Amino acid sequence: MTTFYPGPSKVYPQVATYLQDAMNEGILSQNHRSIPFMQMLKECILVFKQKQNIPDDYEVYFTSSATECWEIVGQSLVKNHSLHVFNGAFGEKWFEYASRLGKTTSSYKFDFQEILDENIFSSADVWCFTQNETSNATQINNSFFGKLKTEALISIDVTSSLGGIELDWKSGDIWLASVQKCLGLPAGMGIMICSPKAIKQAEEIGDRNYYNSLLFIRDNFIKFQTHYTPNILSIYLLMRVMQQVPDIQAIDLHIKERAKDFYNFISAETNLELLITNNEVRSETVIAIKGTVEEISVLKQKAKENNIILGNGYGAWKDTTFRIANFPAIEAWEFDKLKTLLSQ
Repeated sequence: MTTFYPGPSKVYPQVATYLQDAMNEGILSQNHRSIPFMQMLKECILVFKQKQNIPDDYEVYFTSSATECWEIVGQSLVKNHSLHVFNGAFGEKWFEYASRLGKTTSSYKFDFQEILDENIFSSADVWCFTQNETSNATQINNSFFGKLKTEALISIDVTSSLGGIELDWKSGDIWLASVQKCLGLPAGMGIMICSPKAIKQAEEIGDRNYYNSLLFIRDNFIKFQTHYTPNILSIYLLMRVMQQVPDIQAIDLHIKERAKDFYNFISAETNLELLITNNEVRSETVIAIKGTVEEISVLKQKAKENNIILGNGYGAWKDTTFRIANFPAIEAWEFDKLKTLLSQ
């Protein structure tokens, strides 16, 4: 079965071997205070930072999910007020959840077909963005965040782009994601990456009220331990996948070239339409394709008969679109197979 579902999506086939290796090496039976686990966690973080080109002074933590990271941001990094900038469902969900945490929240919603203007004004001490909005297949350009004029912390959800495109780490302070998309791993772990500025603000706030308070998490991670018994398998698999994949610069080039090629294919060689008409805001890792209810229904059935899973549309476009993951684990022959299906 070939899957283009945009999360959880295709897992690297090598993961099957890595699972057996984890069993054979006995790492899954180690406790999270043991020397073997600490060495493995240290190596995982090191190779992850190297392959993703993350600055040395940025810190990496593992959580249960990107959604948990939303909570950590609200509890441990917002002093008084968070601003949530979004054009789709997942950014809006982050705002709605933050609104329930007892601090001031405000929102800035922009049109999903429009380029976001960097001239944003807010007194909020944390500004929250969804860089790649999976629900409508849009993205905020990488260069945008460096143009913001604010002393606030910049928090960015990169769940559908981390591991697929190169990110400008220095332009943000808190980066959060899950592993089941561009990183090509089974669902079940989140990643949070924090700048020295973010750590300083966390220390000024001093939140230690929750089991997932950032300072409590950090106390353990600086010793290469975790605050609770972690998803040891996911950490091990992330380490092995990072050892396997090229540097992010090479992946970025490949993903962007394939996105451009596939967008051109849809426009030139099929009767379908692209949901996002403004190519300046189209995602390079999630592609949304539009048709009539009947066209989409027929295509999904045909895909199923050919052992291809298409991603469902989301929200208002549930029945009139499907979404395609352009993630690194998906191979060229699988895209060729999809093209053959769509051009018939």
